[in-house]
Amino acid sequence: MLKVSELAALAKISVRTLHYYDELGLLQPTMITDAGYRLYSDENIEKLQQILFYRQLNIPLKQIKRLMDDPDYDHIAALEQHQLMLLKSREQLDILLSNLEQTILVAKGETTMSKEARFAGFSFDNNEYEQEASERYGDDAVDDANKKVQGNNKAFGEQMADRMNELYRELAELRALNPRSEQAQTAIGKWYTMLNEISTYSPAMFRSLGEMYIQDERFTANIDQFGTGLALFMKEAMDEYATRLKSERL
Repeated sequence: MLKVSELAALAKISVRTLHYYDELGLLQPTMITDAGYRLYSDENIEKLQQILFYRQLNIPLKQIKRLMDDPDYDHIAALEQHQLMLLKSREQLDILLSNLEQTILVAKGETTMSKEARFAGFSFDNNEYEQEASERYGDDAVDDANKKVQGNNKAFGEQMADRMNELYRELAELRALNPRSEQAQTAIGKWYTMLNEISTYSPAMFRSLGEMYIQDERFTANIDQFGTGLALFMKEAMDEYATRLKSERL
């Protein structure tokens, strides 16, 4: 067992940070002594490492907690995803460093450089939504969605956008109902089916997406333009739908 000060020193974070993680319910000590000392087990240490991997990828603490509290959370799959994302980051950094090194030589008049080479390693392709989705769901699902919606098949993308807007309007008309009602669940089932035409969404992913609708102001504003409160209605309906899906698969 480690005291809070010992764990903080080991992980190179502050004691205050560990206290905050405890308050959030993100990382609670295995036990607290009669004297009030927090004691952390090996299991706590392993969990803290996973939390810090997420933090290194700039994922908010509240989202980390939701991910790690999810019954479907797979810590091995999460670690593999961390590894993949860090390897991609390292690859891009290596290209940028090579670009910078050559640029310095050009500036010194020691070599030449093509116009294309000057921009090697720069990448601003990923929009904010795509980056966030990649962090939460994995790059494979996002890449698959991009190929279907944003790739060369422009007609598919426009058609899908029209269908989504139509379904938003249908859901907006139902938002006064209980999200768990059969009518609401039938409509949100259409949303689940439509999303799975773009990529593959597990029940956990579908639930997390619904949470994003109310946690991220960008999503809320975009959805609520079809009707105030629609984002919250969809979130609650998606949560219920995901629960029912999971029960059916047990």
